Amino acid sequence: MQRLAALLAATALAAGTLFATSATAQAVPCGSGNFCVWTDADFTGLKIEHSGDDHWWEGDMFKHDSSWANHGISGPGVKDHVKVYEGREQLGRVTICLAPGQEVGYNSGANDQGGSHTWTMSC
Repeated sequence: MQRLAALLAATALAAGTLFATSATAQAVPCGSGNFCVWTDADFTGLKIEHSGDDHWWEGDMFKHDSSWANHGISGPGVKDHVKVYEGREQLGRVTICLAPGQEVGYNSGANDQGGSHTWTMSC
């Protein structure tokens, strides 16, 4: 009986560790496979969420980006990095580039500079 109790306790502990790890891997609210942008630092304010390229950030997001998260999915030949461009239609300089899994709560050089983004193979 003690063996069974110990086994159940170990299993519950392992499951708790697994759940804790999964929760911290996506602490920022951005869906799997998506790139997300927020108008305010630390992932607050208005959010847009994209699974593909967006050549023309609309309305309140254009030049109002302050935090970013790349929850893209990686694999051989998959465009899993995200480049944010200063202008629309991927014109102008790249303001920030995120690797898969990267989350940036604030970057002074990229703050309020973005106008579009594209998925790419590297930064």
